[in-house]
Amino acid sequence: MTEHRVSWVDEALREHEEHTTTAAPPAGSAPEREQQVLDRIDRARRRRPRIREERITMSHGAGGKASRTLIEAVFLDAFRNPLLEPLEDAALLRVNGSRLALTTDSYVVSPLFFPGGNIGDLAVNGTVNDLAVSGATPLYLSAGFVLEEGFGVADLATIVASMAAAAEAAGVQVVTGDTKVVERGKADGCYINTAGVGLVEHDLTLGVATARPGDAVIVSGPVGDHGVTIMLARGELDIEADLASDTAAMNGMIASLLAATSGVRALRDATRGGVATILNEVATAAGVSVVVSEDQIPVRTQVRGAAELLGIDPMYVACEGRLVAIVDGQHSDAALAALRAHPLGEQATVIGHIEADPPGIVLLKTAFGGTRIVDLLVGDPLPRIC
Repeated sequence: MTEHRVSWVDEALREHEEHTTTAAPPAGSAPEREQQVLDRIDRARRRRPRIREERITMSHGAGGKASRTLIEAVFLDAFRNPLLEPLEDAALLRVNGSRLALTTDSYVVSPLFFPGGNIGDLAVNGTVNDLAVSGATPLYLSAGFVLEEGFGVADLATIVASMAAAAEAAGVQVVTGDTKVVERGKADGCYINTAGVGLVEHDLTLGVATARPGDAVIVSGPVGDHGVTIMLARGELDIEADLASDTAAMNGMIASLLAATSGVRALRDATRGGVATILNEVATAAGVSVVVSEDQIPVRTQVRGAAELLGIDPMYVACEGRLVAIVDGQHSDAALAALRAHPLGEQATVIGHIEADPPGIVLLKTAFGGTRIVDLLVGDPLPRIC
């Protein structure tokens, strides 16, 4: 079966067109017709998730629409429980009166070594960040390695040393692990799986479903650095740029943010699917509209240029050291000040705000003065970037 590449917006618009060509449209103004389209979009989005493909495709790992459908139709349907259902970056657990955060992640980035880091520090930083954006202080990690027969011991030692350095910098310890070896040709050198545990020491309940009209949308710095760096490092494109991955542990910056203001609603690290995916998750979970300005989204010139040559939107490109924060509008100045006081957040920017209508939709005000819908990522333009 060919991969289904039509987004829910395309489906809704096609349904609208078919409806208007088979039946006489009711008289009404342009806003009324727009509302009809939005209503159909909403119905399309509320349909029970169903995987149309017979086999897994690369798009199921891209963090976009196909990934979301896979998670909801297969994994959430099988494992459904109150701790899993929020689908946040970590599960929040209560154990003997303490609040803990638990997360897990797997890393299959290609190439293993790239400007700014390697699979080892990427694995540590990514897991630390998943705990930190959940409001936890990261404490302990596990590390599982799947190694291919013939993989260089020197390369493995370099990766492990990078993990150790990253863990020390983040203030966490790798306390348990596992190693498996598979036959030559059955893997791609080295895969890493991590799990992390952190302690939640405040009363805040962070989550994308808590967003409210009037909230500010903040990004902590330039987006797309990591994904474009990985693509260029593969050497498949005749493009050169002075660019490095932004991989970093954000727990220190996030701790400063949470200490500075109680107005933080939600935090997400903008990995697979980029900023656009996070904004769609906010809009859907909270039943709100997210309105962002293209001119306000920080993107490095090198990233923008490479993205244009690749035909991709930087909003969908992964970061590994950037977060998206949803903050009460009255607290946005305090949040910005706290982020900008940290080296990782010096270029933090308000890129938009939350509105009530149209619910479940992300709108981008373009640099040309127009407005367009920002859908979930469809397909996989940047495979294996983490």
